[in-house]
Amino acid sequence: MSRRRHSDDSDAGQPHKRRRTSEPSEIEERLESLICRVGEKSNSSLESNLEGLAGVLEADLPNYKSKILRILCTVARLLPEKLTVYTTLVGLLNARNYNFGGEFVEAMIRQLKECLKVNMYNEAVHLVRFLSDLVNCHVIAAPSMVAMFENFVSVTQEEDVPQVRCDWYIFAFLSSLPWVGKELYEKKDAEMDRLLSQTESYLKRRQKIHVPMLQVWTADKPHPQEEYLDCLWSQIQKLKKDRWQERHILRPYLAFDSILCEALQHNLPPFTPPPHTEDSVYPMPRVIFRMFDYTDDPEGPVMPGSHSVERFVIEENLHCIIKSHWKERKTCAAQLLSYPGNNKIPLNYHIVEVIFAELFQLPSPPHIEVMYTTLLIELCKLQPGSLPQVLAQATEMLYMRLDTMNTTCVDRFINWFSHHLSNFQFRWSWEDWSDCLTQDLEKPKPKFVREVLEKCMRLSYHQRIIDIVPASFSVLSPANPVCIYKYGDESNRSLPGYTVALCLTIAIKNKASNDEIFGILKDVPNPNQDDDDDEGFTFNPLKIDVFVQTLLHLAAKSFSHSFSALAKFHEVFKTLAESDEGKLHVLRVVYEVWKNHPQMIAVLVDKMIRTQIVDCAAVANWIFSSELAHDFTRFYIWEILHSTIRKMNKHVLKIHKELEETKARLARQHKRRDSDDDDDDDDQSSDREDGPLEEQIERLQEKVESAQSEQKNLFLVIFQRFIMLLTEHLVRCETGGIDVFTPWYKSCIERLQQIFLQHHQIIQQYMVTLENLLFTAELDHHILAVFQQFCALQA
Repeated sequence: MSRRRHSDDSDAGQPHKRRRTSEPSEIEERLESLICRVGEKSNSSLESNLEGLAGVLEADLPNYKSKILRILCTVARLLPEKLTVYTTLVGLLNARNYNFGGEFVEAMIRQLKECLKVNMYNEAVHLVRFLSDLVNCHVIAAPSMVAMFENFVSVTQEEDVPQVRCDWYIFAFLSSLPWVGKELYEKKDAEMDRLLSQTESYLKRRQKIHVPMLQVWTADKPHPQEEYLDCLWSQIQKLKKDRWQERHILRPYLAFDSILCEALQHNLPPFTPPPHTEDSVYPMPRVIFRMFDYTDDPEGPVMPGSHSVERFVIEENLHCIIKSHWKERKTCAAQLLSYPGNNKIPLNYHIVEVIFAELFQLPSPPHIEVMYTTLLIELCKLQPGSLPQVLAQATEMLYMRLDTMNTTCVDRFINWFSHHLSNFQFRWSWEDWSDCLTQDLEKPKPKFVREVLEKCMRLSYHQRIIDIVPASFSVLSPANPVCIYKYGDESNRSLPGYTVALCLTIAIKNKASNDEIFGILKDVPNPNQDDDDDEGFTFNPLKIDVFVQTLLHLAAKSFSHSFSALAKFHEVFKTLAESDEGKLHVLRVVYEVWKNHPQMIAVLVDKMIRTQIVDCAAVANWIFSSELAHDFTRFYIWEILHSTIRKMNKHVLKIHKELEETKARLARQHKRRDSDDDDDDDDQSSDREDGPLEEQIERLQEKVESAQSEQKNLFLVIFQRFIMLLTEHLVRCETGGIDVFTPWYKSCIERLQQIFLQHHQIIQQYMVTLENLLFTAELDHHILAVFQQFCALQA
């Protein structure tokens, strides 16, 4: 009795009684809320909040220890921007309850092993960093942390493992040093020197063939585009030179030094990095995006230099905030703007640079592109007096550097800028960019402005775009998106098929059936009938011309009208486009009719693939055909090609998933049968049940093989056509003594890179075929270099 009364008194009585009558689930939710919210803005100081929370958790440990352990391990992995807040909390709990500290360390190591096992390497970095900061909080003994890092660095001595594996372990080690370097150096300086020496040796010998493929800009002025490990190594070198003095990390544990230094420390259990397996998928290398330096904001606080560790810490934390809150743009924007120490740094410049770093990250941004647009809009709303100016300055810089910008990043810049303008009445000082009007229209700047205006039209309407830009920009303004119907002009009466087009128009308006349409088209002469090959008789380009031109013209009012027309006359399309040549010709006619409306072309091609009027290989061949040479470098062409590849990939995945589900169903059926002790008759009926499933599996396996063959063929077609085009260009330049590096060449070679990067996971499966058939040693080194850079990404 006396013990319980003592406990009541120390807990201030009433709250303890309330807690005892609460449901366990309510208490668990309250604990989760308290832990997740600590470190946010509050009337009390962070130190008093942490001390109070440590007291609450200590009191709840007897009943809710496993829940508290689970929550703390989760926040360590998922809220790295509050890392030092949580390490301090764990330090305070360890000082009060040594056993809990030990259990937490063991739970963290288990979680780290699990993350590495399932390829969650980004989360694993956060866990390693958390463990290292626990050394500062006197939870983990420094020698055991150094021992763990020794095991990490020893991975670089492994044989026959990918470079990206060694890279990850080196990154995990180096990126923890801003937090714990000082402490480890004070305790174990000789061992740390040896580790850094081994690291330097590894960094000097590692291959960097992949770097050009991942750089946003090809030029290193005004800011070098450094490979991420090289940049981090320079930052750590400078940190070491500055005696490990770092001025930006929030370190709340310093306030509790007198308590924490009395606590007993734990040794980390021995940690051996899990071996490399075929299923291991390591993070790709990166190139560090740099856009600003201290000269860009002369009036505000000084921006840390690119090789100062503060720059690394700030960028890491801002990336972490975006990762934690990206689904809620308002919360994300507010969290970014309330970043600690914002009065000591030019925060708006850091935020804009980090957002563009993610948007332009190759091969793909961490989150969907539209998120970055909405986040920047939200930031402009929250900081209307300062952030829009920084964003305008950044846009101007990006425009000025378009000549050396990677084509994939230019695409994303176009998408972001047009979407952003649509939220601000399309207001922009276009006259400032009038320098692009005197340049060749194929150069990056005029091309960018043209594509932005084209995209803006998609988000508005033609006349609006004509009204917002100065008259001098008319050469770059989008064409009026009207349908071009060649049979609609009486001066074209002499055109073959003119009279049939008139009959078709009347028939379609009178709701003619498919059979009636076939009847009208029956008498259209075939210009190919003199050809020797049999296909000439089935493929009639004039029939396709007359039918597709007329139908698209009559359905030109909207996307919906066009879709309805495709659905109603699907059978006619399928018959006319039965051959490969027929499919190609349907696409040619779509382009002829809608060449002034790129969005309509993209939407119709998409619909035709879905409804199997044309196939993916036909679209690829059409894109590389001479008829499209004029538009080959246009944005919408590549939009169509990537959409086509994605459709093919989704189709293969869908069938593969069906096959796996059917196999799982059969396995469950067998398991059920094995667990039943039924008589022989029931066994026979089970065999009968298996029959249909086994047949279905056989059919699906055939479909998967067929779809994968189609997928491989699509990539072979695309890469083959790229090689042909680029080889022709290189030979033409060589024989004519012309410079190879034209705007067309830059666009084409970077589009080839883009195909490799955007679909890298699928293309990896067909590497051997590509190497044996297309990217052979005899190929021109300009083209082969792209393939070699791609191979190096996961080497």
